Amino acid sequence: MSFLASMDIPKEPIVTVHTTNNRGHTPEEIASRCVDRIVSISDNSHPAIQAQAREYRAAVEKVMVLFMKEAIQSDRVTVCNAIKQAGQPNLAELIRRL
Repeated sequence: MSFLASMDIPKEPIVTVHTTNNRGHTPEEIASRCVDRIVSISDNSHPAIQAQAREYRAAVEKVMVLFMKEAIQSDRVTVCNAIKQAGQPNLAELIRRL
């Protein structure tokens, strides 16, 4: 009795690394990475379908950027209020201006 196992190696990388230098990722960079995971466009599909998918991808990315920026602002308000309540109004104002 023999046991034969095969492993198919994925064609796409399993891990992708994105780095920045002296900063975090922008909402645009994160939205682009996220949309890459959500919307895929087949090389084998009809060119009209590919064009439609590209337009859809661009629209989704714009909406994601908008909402990420809103989330960042909302979180900044929460952080500033917590810092003010901790007795550091000057620090809160500096953070609010970022």
